[in-house]
Amino acid sequence: DLQYHQDKNNVLRVVLSTMYSTGWVGMGFSRDGLMIGSSAMVGWMGKKGLPHIRQFSLRSKSGSKAAVVDRGFLVSNNHDHTVVVQQAKIYVAFQLKFSYRLSHQHIILAFGPGVPVKNKLSKHQDKTSFTFDFTTGKGFADGPFPYGLRRAHGGLNLFAWGILMPIGAILARYFRRMDPLWFYLHVGIQFAAFIIGLAGVVAGVALYSKIQADIPAHRGLGIFILFLGILQVLAFFLRPNTDSKYRKYWNWYHHWSGRLVLFFAAVNIVLGIHVGGGHDSWKIGYGFNLAILLVAVIGLEFMLWTRWSKNSASTPTY
Repeated sequence: DLQYHQDKNNVLRVVLSTMYSTGWVGMGFSRDGLMIGSSAMVGWMGKKGLPHIRQFSLRSKSGSKAAVVDRGFLVSNNHDHTVVVQQAKIYVAFQLKFSYRLSHQHIILAFGPGVPVKNKLSKHQDKTSFTFDFTTGKGFADGPFPYGLRRAHGGLNLFAWGILMPIGAILARYFRRMDPLWFYLHVGIQFAAFIIGLAGVVAGVALYSKIQADIPAHRGLGIFILFLGILQVLAFFLRPNTDSKYRKYWNWYHHWSGRLVLFFAAVNIVLGIHVGGGHDSWKIGYGFNLAILLVAVIGLEFMLWTRWSKNSASTPTY
């Protein structure tokens, strides 16, 4: 059973009760409906008859760091929690403070048969997940998680904003002696990257509509990056002639908005892998890609400055 009250200050008071003999009972709050990345309030009665209730950050499905005690995104006051066992039922009561009024929230309920020792949770024996509307008191069963849509969103955006666009920028800065080939390659690659990235954004919007993930930083950065990307596309159509008095302002706008796109895209890709619970293969793969790009840029920048210095030294002065 789940009883709750949410006041005008966005303080949520919860009493979770169920049949109980031994073990632990927990209620998790998830941003995307998945266990990994969620935070849970877990209560149990110790072997000496002492009540315990702690917050756990759920970071993986197995291992010593699967559930880390006293970590998580829930804001609570330990003095406002209690655990009581009466007539073969356990009552886990806790109070949480949110920065907003809870409405539709992904909830995970689970229990495990073993009494935690040194705050180490045993593997759960059973669990259920659903979306609960704290404004109406109604729960809705969660459908299957759209893993394919999440992979499409991450893969398309990583390839577009994290690989193709940096390559296009490298061509524009370091290969201008290959004129006009560098220009056509630069424009073609950046347009392709924008179209693929736009498809990744569409996949992200569809993913959000299904899971309603509470990840404002990732979403906000994504919207900002898309805005900068649109500015870059407009830059191509608004490009003045090389002898125009406005050309220097166009160059400034095009170059710096492009640099901002690359920087914030890299930040958001790392953030997306983190909040999406990406496997180590995603982290290693993108880290390896970043390392290659950085080494290439450092090497090409050194060669560029060396060539500039030689050209300036060979120019006679009068």
